[in-house]
Amino acid sequence: MKIAFQMDPIGAVDINADSSFRLAEEAQARGHELFFYGPDQLAYQEGRITARGHDFTVQRIPGDPAVLGAAREVDLAEWDVVWLRQDPPFDMHYITSTHLLDRLKGQALVVNDPFWVRNYPEKLLVLDFPHLTPPTTIARDLFTIRAFKEKHGDIILKPLYGNGGAGVFRLDANDRNLSSLHELFTGFSREPLIVQKFLPDVSNGDKRVILVDGAPVGAINRVPAAGETRSNMHVGGRPEKIGLTARDLEICAAIGPLLKEKGQVFVGIDVIGDYLTEINVTSPTGIQELERFDGINVAEMIWEAVEARVR
Repeated sequence: MKIAFQMDPIGAVDINADSSFRLAEEAQARGHELFFYGPDQLAYQEGRITARGHDFTVQRIPGDPAVLGAAREVDLAEWDVVWLRQDPPFDMHYITSTHLLDRLKGQALVVNDPFWVRNYPEKLLVLDFPHLTPPTTIARDLFTIRAFKEKHGDIILKPLYGNGGAGVFRLDANDRNLSSLHELFTGFSREPLIVQKFLPDVSNGDKRVILVDGAPVGAINRVPAAGETRSNMHVGGRPEKIGLTARDLEICAAIGPLLKEKGQVFVGIDVIGDYLTEINVTSPTGIQELERFDGINVAEMIWEAVEARVR
């Protein structure tokens, strides 16, 4: 098949951690033709969805993960699969790319389905499952956020559309910084904030469970660095081997059918203790760590699911 990757610069990826690299590596091993372009090179041109980028091959060489061909423009309708794999923030640039990729429906398979990526961003899809999540409020109004904090005492405050642990704050019952943080966030962004009750179990790790076509295939645990609340690997969280619990499987059974129905082939959910906190559909990570810990070739499973949809 002909496979196009819409992603952040491929030359900067970590060959031992990046999930897009591992997907490309597995596709290459399966004999597929690969093309890379950045989201800035996606365009609508008089009825065609085009991208300017490079044919490429991947290689496990630190600092030199890909060999790029000459730049060229392609009509994405002529490709079999387009991977939507750039990282958030989930801003208007990201949303516009989902609208453009939506126009390939019936021509190329876009993974994950961009319509539902747009309508199911990470921290909003969990609202469909309130029985699985910690107490949560989404608001921009300081009065509403303060009332939530007064009720629950110890909270996590973060931007609604952020990623990688950026801008995540823990405010305990004695903290006096809520007004200042609210002023800071609302001063540079118009997006709402999300607040959740703090879960002490995060000290034991924030579990990333990976689902392929709605089915759980394994998990890794991300343990916060000393003195940190955030467990994201972008900010120093340490990945560890871990299994799936009965509660993890219960959560996956509740959300899996919806994910499969909506074309979310590769999803990573975040679980702290017994609670679901995020459903990551934009650019989930973790498949290389899971493969190292458990020997599970998640990339192969993902490609089998994709190839089955294309046939």
